[in-house]
Amino acid sequence: MKTNLIYLIGILLIVSSCAVVRPGEAGVKQTLGKFSDNISTQGVIFYNPFISKVIKESTQTNNIKLVLSLPTKEGLSVNSEISILYRLEQQKIPVILENLGQDYESVITSIFRSASSDVCAQFYAKDMHSGMRAKIEEEIKSKMMVNLEKQADGIDLIAVLMKSIQLPGGLANSIEQKLQAEQDAMRMEFIIKQATLEAERKIIDAKGERDSQKILAEGLTPEIIKLRTIEAFSKLSQSANSKVIITDGKTPLLINE
Repeated sequence: MKTNLIYLIGILLIVSSCAVVRPGEAGVKQTLGKFSDNISTQGVIFYNPFISKVIKESTQTNNIKLVLSLPTKEGLSVNSEISILYRLEQQKIPVILENLGQDYESVITSIFRSASSDVCAQFYAKDMHSGMRAKIEEEIKSKMMVNLEKQADGIDLIAVLMKSIQLPGGLANSIEQKLQAEQDAMRMEFIIKQATLEAERKIIDAKGERDSQKILAEGLTPEIIKLRTIEAFSKLSQSANSKVIITDGKTPLLINE
């Protein structure tokens, strides 16, 4: 009985003194509040559960999702769903935990709120719904990186994405009307261009026909007309059908029998 109890206690001690680090994670041992410089990526870490513990953090790309109301240059508020993509640099995880603790995502979120307010206030609401959005995202990211480096080195900010942007109702309608007007103008411009090209084509065809007639008229001299008449009489005389040819010597007139 005592032996079984000893075995059970031994197994419990072994289980409680080891931690399993899975792929995509990094484990850091903390002993009496001090973080070890050794980073474990996969496998089992043994430690003294009475004075130590193992903190595991993801080394994969993480996504912080927020829904915020962002200020604009004209004083409006634009609602947007935000995704902040980041990754922890494996070798710098002890520094991050020491400076920011395990609640480092709240620091990233706070830095984003400050950076996004500063950057978005320099742009109009319509810019967030146009090609300028990529520039706004990049400027927010750059400003966040500067502030993050002051807090703790080792957080790799991958991207800031603004999604599901909801403009104020009146502004959204105005932008939609403007886009519709631009599309109508482009459509009309295309129609005018096509009509112009068609008119130019007809002018070219008319000029070609006129030049052809002019060249033909200039080439029909009396001698050529006479030659063509003789050739026509010759072909008619070779025909097997009987006919009567009445002519003034210049042009033939046929009467079929």
